[in-house]
Amino acid sequence: MTPEYTIAAATSVVAVVLLEVLWLRTGIFRMRSFWLAMAIVAFFQVLVDGWLTKLSAPVVIYDSDFNSGWRAPFDIPVEDWLYGFALVTGTLLGWLRLGPGAGRGTDARDSGEAEGAEARDSGGADASGGPQHP
Repeated sequence: MTPEYTIAAATSVVAVVLLEVLWLRTGIFRMRSFWLAMAIVAFFQVLVDGWLTKLSAPVVIYDSDFNSGWRAPFDIPVEDWLYGFALVTGTLLGWLRLGPGAGRGTDARDSGEAEGAEARDSGGADASGGPQHP
């Protein structure tokens, strides 16, 4: 059988990376906050996905005809890591591009407000004390 889940998961990662690199260009892969978010996601994915897919007593069972069969760590299918990366990265890219402030009419990168990205990366807040948005 064709490892459809593996192909779909790998394609989703390639699509999200290409979306960022070729079109959106938010600089997300250079942001410490992005990699911190990914570490937090990975921590909780190990806890939840590790429990759901553990081979000793699985809650979720994958048909091995549709995936690679590679698991790491704690019996987590590698495809789950790929989908998790694509899902979180795609959501954050959407937030950066379409989130609050997206309809302001100007792009912060084009109007000289690039320091906002640095402040977001460092967890800065705006004058009202709330989080900064693109």
